[in-house]
Formats: sequence, structure tokens, C-alpha cells
Amino acid sequence: MKSVQIMLDTAEAVKKFVNITARCDFELTLKSGKYVVDAKSILGIFSLDLDEPITMEIYTDSCDDLLSDIKPFMA
Repeated sequence: MKSVQIMLDTAEAVKKFVNITARCDFELTLKSGKYVVDAKSILGIFSLDLDEPITMEIYTDSCDDLLSDIKPFMA
């Protein structure tokens, strides 16, 4: 498992992020405070406080392609 901090500060950023995560065949979650949502769920992401960085947990060790794709969103 790996954890990274991401920032999704616009609706367009959320849309691009979900398009990237939807291609993954492993579990991804986003944590903000006590809330945990599926990183592939656009509605779940919009339920979080997007003014602060969010912790993304990746439940696989072979995620180099994903990390490369989400680099623009990393905080």
C-alpha cells in the first residue's frame, strides 16, 4: 500500500482525476478527516473538503504508471 497527498481544487481537476483512476483495476481510496471515499467516484470526491490536500491510498505496490499519471494532482 502507498499513500500520497493530492489536491483537487477545481471541478475540471476532479473530472480528470476520476478519468485516470477509473482505469485502475485495484482499490483506491481518498481520506479527508474522518471521511473515506472511493477514488473512482466523482460524487464521493465532491462530498469531501476540497480546500485541503487529500490523502490517497493505493492498495497495490505496482502503481508506477498511476503515480506518473496523477503527478499534476500531487500536493
